[in-house]
Amino acid sequence: MSERGALSLPPRRYSKLWLAFARTVERTAAGLGGRVFYRRWFLGPGRFRVREEVARVKALPIGLHGFCIVQLSDLHGGRFMGEGDLKHVIAAVLEQRPDVVVLTGDYITSRWQEVLGLMSELRKLEAPYGVFAIFGNHDYRGRNEHRIAELFRDAGIVVLRNQSVRIDTGNGTLGLVGLEDLEEAKLVDELSARAAVRPEDVEVVLCHNPNMAEELARPQCAAVLSGHTHGNQIDLPGFRHLGPEHAGERRQFGATAAITNVGLGVIGLPLRIGAPAEIVRLTLVAESV
Repeated sequence: MSERGALSLPPRRYSKLWLAFARTVERTAAGLGGRVFYRRWFLGPGRFRVREEVARVKALPIGLHGFCIVQLSDLHGGRFMGEGDLKHVIAAVLEQRPDVVVLTGDYITSRWQEVLGLMSELRKLEAPYGVFAIFGNHDYRGRNEHRIAELFRDAGIVVLRNQSVRIDTGNGTLGLVGLEDLEEAKLVDELSARAAVRPEDVEVVLCHNPNMAEELARPQCAAVLSGHTHGNQIDLPGFRHLGPEHAGERRQFGATAAITNVGLGVIGLPLRIGAPAEIVRLTLVAESV
């Protein structure tokens, strides 16, 4: 971290040969009906999970006790995710009656236009204190992330780009912090992002990549919510070393719970093994409860 609070991780880059192979596999799977298969087997009723998480907070203000945040991540619009595919997911989100809904990045796979097929469902999201989003590494493809931000704004979704909002319940305030992506953003400025959060606020940080959650942890931060890993997507012993660290884990750094959402979409193959698609329901409770 620099003196001005900049965070970063080295961006991953793949060879042209590997990318060509991956695109061929993806096109073939899509041509064989991959999107219909994925929607039916992984996004239908009872096919994805609502993962329950609790953050126990010391001296939690009464207005934040039971405060519910529902998180969606890694939608990956494109060959395997488009118009109508999130119908049952959005219904499940609304059934949770969240106080806040957050989206933690990767709305596209390769091109910004891929988010267009998701917007009719995403604009149905609602919560008393708002719907908020950050970007993931894929969302910077072609440096058109501003187009995604415009679409989200028109849908009533607030994009936090090294920014925070203070959510006042009347008896306790939540500081919701949103960071740019650690690998692909031009700048991730933690100090600017957290500048509006006051010492008495309970803080929740949104950061697509989970690999710097420990650096983001601090006593007033109840949780860092991330995505990115897909839970390895195909979570079999021979494949695990190929995937990222912290794939779907919950880790604890002092008072801060680092929660990695395994996501809803896929890359490469319309398949999940051992890592079911999920939404995360995080509830804040007093530490003594």
